[in-house]
Parts: sequence; C-alpha cells; structure tokens
Amino acid sequence: MNQAHHHTEHWTEVIEPESGLLDFKLREVWRYRDLLMLLVRRDFVALYKQTILGPIWFFLQPLLTTVTFVFVFNQIAGISTGTVPAMVFYMAGTTLWNYFADCLNKTSTVFKDNAAVFGKVYFPRLIMPLSIVVSNLVKLGIQLFLFLMFWAYYLFTTDTIHPNMTLGLLPLLILLMGGLGLGFGMIISSLTTKYRDLIFLLTFAVQLLMYATPIIYPINAPGISPLVRKILMINPMSPVVETFRYAFLGSGGGTFSWGALLYTTVFTVVVMAFGAFIFNRVEKSFMDTV
Repeated sequence: MNQAHHHTEHWTEVIEPESGLLDFKLREVWRYRDLLMLLVRRDFVALYKQTILGPIWFFLQPLLTTVTFVFVFNQIAGISTGTVPAMVFYMAGTTLWNYFADCLNKTSTVFKDNAAVFGKVYFPRLIMPLSIVVSNLVKLGIQLFLFLMFWAYYLFTTDTIHPNMTLGLLPLLILLMGGLGLGFGMIISSLTTKYRDLIFLLTFAVQLLMYATPIIYPINAPGISPLVRKILMINPMSPVVETFRYAFLGSGGGTFSWGALLYTTVFTVVVMAFGAFIFNRVEKSFMDTV
C-alpha cells in the first residue's frame, strides 16, 4: 500500500545544487543578452555624460599618448622605429594596449563595483564582465578608425608601409585581446573579494606589463638580444601587437609567426576557462566578504 502510494507521489519542488563549478551558464547568459546590451549602453553613456568633450576623448586619448611616445621615446630617448614612421608605429601599439588594459582594469573590480546590484537582483554574473569587454569594443572601434586615418595618410605619402594578407586576422586579434582582459580580470576580481591589496598592485602591474610588451619599441630593435626577444614573446600580448603591426605596416613594423599566434590563442582559452571557473566559484559566496 505504502509502496504504491510512493510511486504516485508528485513533488512540487525538488531541491538540487544550483550549479557545478564547471557550469558557466552560457545558455543563461545568451537568454539575458538584452540585459548585456543595456549594460553596454549604460557604460558608454555614463562614462561621458558629464564630460564637455564627450566621445571626442576617445580620439584625444590615443592621439595625446602617441604624440607623447614619439616625443619621449623616439626623439629624446632615441628609440628607432626602423623604416616605419614613429607616429603610426606608436599609434598601432597604443590602440591595442588601451583596449586590453581597459578590459583588464574594469573587469578586475567588477565584484566590488557591483556588490549592491549583485545583492539585490539575480542575473548571470558573467554578464557584467562580458558587458565591459563589449562596451570597450565601441572605444576600440573609434580608436581604430583614428589609426586607419593616419595609416592611410602614410600609406599613400610614403613607401615604407607594406600591408599584407594577415590583415584578415584582425577579428582574431581583437578576440584574443578581449579574452585575455576578460580572463585575467575575472581572476583578479575573484581574488580581490578577499585580498583588496591586489587592486592597488594592478595599476602598477599593468604599466609594467606594457613595457614588457613591444608597444614603445620594435621587438627586432638592434639592442634587443635573441634571448630577451624570446622572453618578451612569452607575454601573450606580444604576438598580438606584433601580428597587428606586421599586418598593417609590413615586416618593417612587426613580425609574424603562426606558432606565436597559436601560443597566445591557447593561453587565452586557458586563462578564460580558469577565470570563469574561479569567478563561478566566488560568486556563490562573495557577498560575505565584499
């Protein structure tokens, strides 16, 4: 009698674990894509709503940085950019580095910055760092347009720039930069819920990493030994910058290696997976420590 009754029972609620550590809720993220786009719009509007020049800062920032690099590193320090004009050489590196650094810096404080929202409303937490990476694409697009104007000028007025077929790899390079910024950002954001000191170290670390990336110097500069060159290429951003310069400026501006690009791709996938793993683990309990 009891056994028959047991088989006819219908439970109204089943309590199960919410998700495993390897469940990144990607389908749920896709269902919340409208929220993702709203957050992207919010980031873009909020950042420049109270500025006088607004989005013009997108143009001014890389332009002023490039002019500073040309003056300090090329003119004063005497770092040669080879046959490539210094202006377009430095602007190429600055444009890429700005996107990566913005993704990393803003993603790394996502738990701290959004603690109030996370504590009140449910949505896939991965939406927040993803919105940062996507919103920075708008800024990247504007700065790429500025770079292309200078690039086109030098392309038609000099004989030192030789673009090639690797231009088709640009979407991959953007994905790799966004992925690296997102992955490292999620790792740091997860750690800063307990170790706040990392936030202060991050600014210094990003600046240091820029000098370990061929942004202000050609990796084939005469003063760089083959050993140092190999060490610099361990930095996953180095192949991205070198490939970008090689694609737009030719062999005088950068180098290209399928092996180096494959290394960065594998590195990016591993960092993103590890970052999502830690992020997924910390989001369950971070409200107790933030």
